[in-house]
Amino acid sequence: MPATVSRRQTTLEKRRLLRSRRTLVVGLGFVVCLMLTDALFGDKGLLALARTRQQQRALAADVARSHAVNARMREEIRRLTSDPTAIEELAKRDLGLIKPGEKLFIIRDVPPAGGAK
Repeated sequence: MPATVSRRQTTLEKRRLLRSRRTLVVGLGFVVCLMLTDALFGDKGLLALARTRQQQRALAADVARSHAVNARMREEIRRLTSDPTAIEELAKRDLGLIKPGEKLFIIRDVPPAGGAK
């Protein structure tokens, strides 16, 4: 009888060991799934990183456009402070001013320059 008791104990111990290993593997698998889900969809996951990179590219394009506008404005300021013909052109175009002795002709029924309708 002692041999059957020890066989039963070893069989029970093996079952317990297999059950605990199975529980451990399932638990570890669950933890790994949670970590992968967080790595993909979490606040600092891959999808958030992709959105952030897209926003960064859009902001970089905005900055580049702003630099171009600033450069054009600086050039216009330079022209208006140093070039009298630029000031005259601006006065004629925007304010409708003319020099003494010049004549202003207004032609109707002609579309304005620049394609405006």
